[in-house]
Amino acid sequence: MKKYSLIVCVISALSLTGCKEEKPKPKVAYSQDKETPAPKKPDSTQIKVADLPVHMEGTKYLIHPVGDIRIYDDSNRSYGSSRTGGQVSYAISNYNRFEITGYLQNLKFQHTDSTALRPLTDKKVQIQTVTYLNTVAAKTGRQLLLYALVDSDTNKDGKVDANDIKSLYISNISGAGFKKLSGDVQELVDWSLVEAQSRIYFRTLEDINKNGAFDKNDAVHYYYVDLINPAWEVQGYDPVGTPE
Repeated sequence: MKKYSLIVCVISALSLTGCKEEKPKPKVAYSQDKETPAPKKPDSTQIKVADLPVHMEGTKYLIHPVGDIRIYDDSNRSYGSSRTGGQVSYAISNYNRFEITGYLQNLKFQHTDSTALRPLTDKKVQIQTVTYLNTVAAKTGRQLLLYALVDSDTNKDGKVDANDIKSLYISNISGAGFKKLSGDVQELVDWSLVEAQSRIYFRTLEDINKNGAFDKNDAVHYYYVDLINPAWEVQGYDPVGTPE
């Protein structure tokens, strides 16, 4: 079994001096909440750029990560490894064999026998991880990608970023069939590939007390997806329920 964990910001720290308990930072803003002030303008210029393409071993597609570079007035605030003049970073992603990580706006897919580029989505998203399920491909011939990404401004601060709810998506290696697996307004906790069943298992958190944050008082949901089934139907299950 392979397991991939994603950090979930659930904060319940108490100081040793008896200070008040820190509240988790809200990831969801509801209609009854007060209007959030417009975010301050960043002190940088955002320019869209693509990293050099990634080829997942055994496939016939190139994947071009697309994101923003940032140009700062203060050279001490620049980031990344591919810099020009100390103020610009052109590195927007990292690749570790079968996984791409970063804060990406989109992906472009290109067949190795073609010059055409196809975008993954036309929606505003922040893609944080892209994982090629190579062991599933070796066993079943199905070449699939799994994504952890943000697909909406759930905290209503005017940005789609890591402070919003993270979701789980799946697609074919070409980017076709891009489909959301996790429920709306449910924070992805982690996912695990069970190779013996060709299934993806994953957990999510739901803010059932509607306080805008994810904490110990919220509900944990459990799901699995049969990767052999082309419909990728999501099935719920309850491993902690009362036994019969």
